[in-house]
Amino acid sequence: MDKVLGTLNGIDFTIGLTILELSYLIAALLFVYGLKLLSHPITARRGNLWAAIGMGLAMITTLLFHKNSNGEGIALMNVWIIILFVGLGSVIGWIVARKVKMTAMPQLVSLYNASGGAASMLVALLEYPNAVAGDVASILVTILGLVIGAVAFSGSVIAYGKLDGKVGDIMKPFMTYLNLFLLIITIALSVYLIASSRPPTELVWLLYILTALALIYGIMFVMPIGGADMPVVISLLNALTGVAAAMAGFIYNNQAMILGGILVGAAGMILTILMCNAMNRSLLNVIVGSFGGSSGEGVAGVDQTVREILLSDAAVLLSYSQKVYIVPGYGLAVAQAQHLCHELDVLLANKGVEVKYAIHPVAGRMPGHMNVLLAEADVPYEKLMEMDDANEEMPNTDVVIVVGANDVVNPAAEDDPGSPIYGMPIIKVLDSKNIIVMKRSMATGYAAIPNNLFYHPKNRMLFGDAKATLQKLVAEIKNL
Repeated sequence: MDKVLGTLNGIDFTIGLTILELSYLIAALLFVYGLKLLSHPITARRGNLWAAIGMGLAMITTLLFHKNSNGEGIALMNVWIIILFVGLGSVIGWIVARKVKMTAMPQLVSLYNASGGAASMLVALLEYPNAVAGDVASILVTILGLVIGAVAFSGSVIAYGKLDGKVGDIMKPFMTYLNLFLLIITIALSVYLIASSRPPTELVWLLYILTALALIYGIMFVMPIGGADMPVVISLLNALTGVAAAMAGFIYNNQAMILGGILVGAAGMILTILMCNAMNRSLLNVIVGSFGGSSGEGVAGVDQTVREILLSDAAVLLSYSQKVYIVPGYGLAVAQAQHLCHELDVLLANKGVEVKYAIHPVAGRMPGHMNVLLAEADVPYEKLMEMDDANEEMPNTDVVIVVGANDVVNPAAEDDPGSPIYGMPIIKVLDSKNIIVMKRSMATGYAAIPNNLFYHPKNRMLFGDAKATLQKLVAEIKNL
């Protein structure tokens, strides 16, 4: 029998319970340490490993030492079922992580968010009937876990579909009012369930209605959001998943789940706010603003002469420059050209050219997409410059190479008050002396907004697949 070491607030502290609580504390510390290491590409892999060790420790000690209110441990059959499905999920996760392309990483993150939200939702559905009538605190965290988890789940599924091109946008004015109506009904029903003195077992049918409403709201709130806002939405959904996990932790009084959820939720929300600031938009504006469109007003009254540049001329211009900036975008990820991009910067550096990368906070399809992409190609972290730092150096930059980016260098953000992106901070490539834009065509970016940069006298277009074009450009420079 487990020896009782002492009693606190009516709870007997046994050796097993002490080990369990201590393991949760160690796990929380490992989560924090892992999060700290994730702040730099060189240490990010170790950060993931330490955080995984913390989670593994919490899972193992829970299986061994957790006891219910009757003092009974987890049934052996349930232990084997848990181990089986954890093992199965780990194998599937390992295979997916190994096979997923960098271009599909945002979709994978969305699926991770969806799975976390679904887990919290299911926990709340299972535990609500066991709640005590009138226990407001217990019912509150259960309902919050259910609603937030359901919104995170369905919203993340739609985000996955939009990122993967399987789901289109519904940008209609009525969507704002519909979403507001759904939100009010969801909140009202949640308040009723929390405040009701009736036994939860009698209100399960209302809980199912609330679940359906939350799932529908998650779908409808993501549907009208335009492509350029998807990195912010993914970050927000990640924060919601963390909060939902924390609510599940409160349901089970599990310190590891609570702290892990708080860390994920806080990190996701901080990142969401930072990205909104980088776009000069409020979070509310992102959610209800239906950002993006297909208006052609951005090119009205502009000389639409397209000036191309030969590979040989581009090679000479780059080779005899003193400072070159590369602005990566989603097109770089699509072409899987990050390694060639790094080869180009090494080649130019050997010729005495200073080469740096200008990274916009919302470049790509998820937060940090370009940083991860370039880290995969072993680009030194010190070469990755944040937008504000890069903009300060633009006037002294001889050439800017824009590889697959569009909206983050669009001057409409500064000079076209009628543009949906007006006021959004951009990388000011027009302040440099020369610009080379690598694109497959003159098509608009993810926000579907025309870009006058392509017609500017300073700019030259280098058409073609980024990977093939960079290969030819590297060969040209080597032959000089």
